[in-house]
Amino acid sequence: MSSHREAPEISQDPAADNTDVYAFVSPDKPDTVTIIANFLPLQQPYGGPNFYEFSDDVRYRIHISNQGTAQGDLIYEFLFETTVRNPDSFLYNTGPIETLDSENWNRPQTYTITKIENGRRSVLGRGLPVPPVNVGPRSTPNYGELARSARRLRNRTWFFAGQRADAFNVDLGSIFDLGALRPFNEAHLIPMAAMDGVNSVQATNVHSIAMQVPIDMITRFKNQPTNRFSPHATVGVWATASRRQSRMQDPATGTSVGTGPWVQVSRLGNPLVNEVLIPMGQKDRWNAGRPAADAAFREYVDSPELARLLPVLYPDVFPNLAAYDKPRADLNAILHTGIPRGVVPEFQNFTGATQADMLRLNVAIPPTQPEDQNPFGVVGGDLAGFPNGRRVNDDIVGIELRAVAGVTIPLVDPEYTPDETASQLTDGTQSAAPGTDSFPYLQDPSGGYQTRPGTVDEGEN
Repeated sequence: MSSHREAPEISQDPAADNTDVYAFVSPDKPDTVTIIANFLPLQQPYGGPNFYEFSDDVRYRIHISNQGTAQGDLIYEFLFETTVRNPDSFLYNTGPIETLDSENWNRPQTYTITKIENGRRSVLGRGLPVPPVNVGPRSTPNYGELARSARRLRNRTWFFAGQRADAFNVDLGSIFDLGALRPFNEAHLIPMAAMDGVNSVQATNVHSIAMQVPIDMITRFKNQPTNRFSPHATVGVWATASRRQSRMQDPATGTSVGTGPWVQVSRLGNPLVNEVLIPMGQKDRWNAGRPAADAAFREYVDSPELARLLPVLYPDVFPNLAAYDKPRADLNAILHTGIPRGVVPEFQNFTGATQADMLRLNVAIPPTQPEDQNPFGVVGGDLAGFPNGRRVNDDIVGIELRAVAGVTIPLVDPEYTPDETASQLTDGTQSAAPGTDSFPYLQDPSGGYQTRPGTVDEGEN
């Protein structure tokens, strides 16, 4: 969560599981957009000897829509290949890995990037290196330098693919315990003492595909828009993972191989949509679908289950939300169409009437420098943050909790008054690995040797 193990089928296929997608105008290079797609959730840093890696059998893609139709007008495709140098060893490495071509590294990965635009495929790079995971100070000394050496510039675009620290923060242990928010424990239907939130993804890692691309390469007319109200200033972004339709198991080797056409098994645009809004029986179908067909899921955005549960789980706290029975046009605009001009002063990221889940980034709105960013994004008055794309440090759980609880309803229904607590909602967590100031903007992953496993609080069992 935002999309860690969010659907029954994909929870059994971590290597193809989208966890987060970020898209923002780069603060240090404002003529570029940075897009990050994370996969493989909740990695334990000490998970050897078979450490986490991209799958050779998954087709990873980043999609960009720039014509207002929620179609992938521009697609970047990433395919990975793993080499085993010594199949007679069980070890990931046999000595320190100090360079990307170190012979001590027994299982290196490389990848190929293909750009697809107007039906034309062009290979941007082959055999590009993936850095090793952060095993520990003996196996991967000087890890930061090693990872930085894996960045590659191709076709005016910087690319990176490899393990990173998970920057997301959420109290999974509390939220899925009957919708509890620890700072508001005392108001819950089953009350407990209020306390700070616990970041459930602290010290876990993900695998990231990141790219920093010039704005004039992704907009419809190959320019850098300066008018934020132009219909061509906003692009839509999402990521997908696909596998072959059939999988054949070889009993002689114990391995499998995919055959047949590619079939999408995971996708992610806006955070928390499939996780929180889509019901259990529709989650796998949603993952297999296209954003342009998301009108089929509009009812779950117009009438979210969580908005009905909050007044039940927190009695007498959300009376106005409990009484509101209109379709949630505010959530529909935020998540499915973009926000039209005139709703938020000096802002719009509307992409048309097509109902589609994708991050919508208005590239004509300049970035806010990290020290001045408001983690609540547009809701907090910072127009460069979510739902205008998504930055690494945007407080997604807090923003979407407040939105579902009704703070954004007055944008489309001025007669509505949000409940007082709605604007205070938070799960009480902070990121243990906030974003950095330069590409790929995610911190080095937690190391296996350096990380201590968590403990169980026996007092609350």
